[in-house]
Amino acid sequence: MRSLGAILSKEGVPVSGALVLTQQNKPKGFMCVSCAWMKPAEPHVFEYCENGAKATAWEITTKRVGPDFFAKHTVTELESWSDHDLEAIGRLTHPMRYDAASDTYVEVGWHEAFWDIGQQLRAMDPKKVVLYASGRASLETSYMYALFGRMLGTNNMPDSSNMCHEPTSVALPQSIGAPKGTVTLEDFDNADLMIFCGQNPGTNSPRMLNELQKAHKRGVPIITFNPLRERALERFRSPQHVKEMLASIDTPISSQYHQVRIGGDVAALTGVCKHVLALDDAAQAAAGPRVLDTGFIAEHTHGFDAFAEAVRAHPWEALEHQSGLSRGAMEAVATVYARSNAVIGIYGMGLTQHRTGVENVQMFVNLLLMRGNIGKLGAGICPVRGHSNVQGQRTVGITEKPELAPLDKLRELYGFEPPRDKGLDTVGACKQVLADEVTAFVELGGNFIRAVPETVAMEQHWRDIPLTVMISTKLNRNHVIHGKAAYILPCRGRIEIDVQATGPQVVTMEDTSACIQGSHGIREPASEHLMSEPAIVAGIAQATLSPNPAIPWTQWVGDYSLVRDAIERTYPELFHDFNQRVDEPGGFHLPITARKRDWHTPTGRANFIVPRSLNEDIVVPEADRDVLQLMTIRSNDQFNTTIYGYHDRFRGVRGTRMTLFMHLNDIDRLSLAEGDIVALTTKVDDGVIRRVGGFIVTPYDIPEGCMSAYYPEANPLIPIWHHAEGADTPAAKSIPVTLQKMDVPAQHLAAD
Repeated sequence: MRSLGAILSKEGVPVSGALVLTQQNKPKGFMCVSCAWMKPAEPHVFEYCENGAKATAWEITTKRVGPDFFAKHTVTELESWSDHDLEAIGRLTHPMRYDAASDTYVEVGWHEAFWDIGQQLRAMDPKKVVLYASGRASLETSYMYALFGRMLGTNNMPDSSNMCHEPTSVALPQSIGAPKGTVTLEDFDNADLMIFCGQNPGTNSPRMLNELQKAHKRGVPIITFNPLRERALERFRSPQHVKEMLASIDTPISSQYHQVRIGGDVAALTGVCKHVLALDDAAQAAAGPRVLDTGFIAEHTHGFDAFAEAVRAHPWEALEHQSGLSRGAMEAVATVYARSNAVIGIYGMGLTQHRTGVENVQMFVNLLLMRGNIGKLGAGICPVRGHSNVQGQRTVGITEKPELAPLDKLRELYGFEPPRDKGLDTVGACKQVLADEVTAFVELGGNFIRAVPETVAMEQHWRDIPLTVMISTKLNRNHVIHGKAAYILPCRGRIEIDVQATGPQVVTMEDTSACIQGSHGIREPASEHLMSEPAIVAGIAQATLSPNPAIPWTQWVGDYSLVRDAIERTYPELFHDFNQRVDEPGGFHLPITARKRDWHTPTGRANFIVPRSLNEDIVVPEADRDVLQLMTIRSNDQFNTTIYGYHDRFRGVRGTRMTLFMHLNDIDRLSLAEGDIVALTTKVDDGVIRRVGGFIVTPYDIPEGCMSAYYPEANPLIPIWHHAEGADTPAAKSIPVTLQKMDVPAQHLAAD
């Protein structure tokens, strides 16, 4: 409550901001611009979390960044500003173009900006043009953006999903024939066990804690696998309940909390599966009821025998060593799992951001399949997505994979031949930037240069890109690290009223449960000079492409319902009666075949898939005990690359983001002390030195040999080739590093 009051005051909206928040995640209100957690049909009075409220305050701020600001500050000067200060300066108000002579951004008219961008794009090889999307853009904007890219002739459409949940999109189709999770809010009310793997709701999806609290009060056990002890996974006090707040009544969350070592998830889950098999063996020997759901396995799955054989073959000593857990801990999880009938498996980037991120997800699915926990009420797999529409933009065509886009349908509807070659994902785009093979980079939101690995080299080569275009609401690092020609195209935010030719418009988003809901702007735009995202995409498209009478860009901008009609024609099985269902209470769910045990896999069944190894990441020789595993995390004062402040209340950090969380034994063993300043160097032999200095040693409850630091500050330590196999998501959760003490006073690294 204090944090919320502080940011509303800081952004100049102490009263109006509080009123705006009453419409957040409400029917006829606006969808949160932060995370993608599910929204109930009957919302709470305060249906938002702290970070969701911060994101709203950040967007409706009274601070403005116009031509006068840019005239006073060179881009070289702005490059020295912190990420927080760049965004905190306020909302962008005018389209701007970089002027090399003065090293400043200067005002440019919309028509002139579109014409120049279009002229440059037309002269380029489309295979060298990249169209990035951040995950906040609506379904309507995303559909138009993807269509523009394919008409331009490229499938180079990386997005923020590539950076976090691409292993989900690869693993789940192979395991269950659907690329998305199977869980809805109704399942949370009917589960009798929940298992968390590498997901911290307190920072990433705090509204989930309401569901966890209700589950605890029903007596539902919640089992957590996570390297760090996280406050929100231990206890919760609901701000929805005044009595709890006044009486300081905490609800315990995790009934079992297992601090798996970084990279030990496959081993831990294998140990659980191994004991489930042992319990089933014992049940058979005693002529009792089977622990395995043999009926489900026989009717609905493939590959169980090979999976069981592989699990049995792993000795307990290896599983204990790789997971960092005792045999007893894994047996305790298995015992509770074996007596539970409806189990939800919940995971986040703690599973996906590893070199074996795909196999990690599949191993979690294997556990659920053993007892039929896919496709029944109260059970399923639940990947927790980040950005508010990152899942939805993939649904309507933003993907580098041509097999996932309805290319034949697009050809039929719009009379052009879409490109059929595979495009660039995030890692692929970075590699091409490093090779100086990208001629234009257009960003629909986001802060790409700050979010990606190999930061130092990326910034150096980014400046050689002939054209960069940023569609943004606020200033960020990617505006000051720019191409030779650079444009800032400021857009209206989702919270703002979007009046077009036919009146105020509604946009739609898809949440983490594949539920579609409408969003209504309620606040006047920050500037009369702003354009909506659909209008900006249409403006660039019309300036770049030859006219196509089948694509009425202008009419689409005037009436977003026409875009929804186009989405329905393109995806009739998913979006039938789209416009009629936009404002259904609680939204409408897209059909996920695995929810009905309809398995769209090559075998026609759900597949048990055997991981190739217990080792999830780069194997460091055990004799080299100076090498520790680093994982990147968020603070509770940030969302993705947006930094709201320098405090992490849940972890006891104030005034800095250069914190290195370490086990006390490692601190002592390496002759360090709390408060020491250290530099981290990536321990890989590829000829590149990756080093970041200025981290403050901080004791924390984390397994020995493991450390954590904040994202994106630690991104320069991640090699571009260090990514999930088969999915290319940067492996930010396990980076082998060494430490060197620095002679720098800690106070020089702190911020207000």
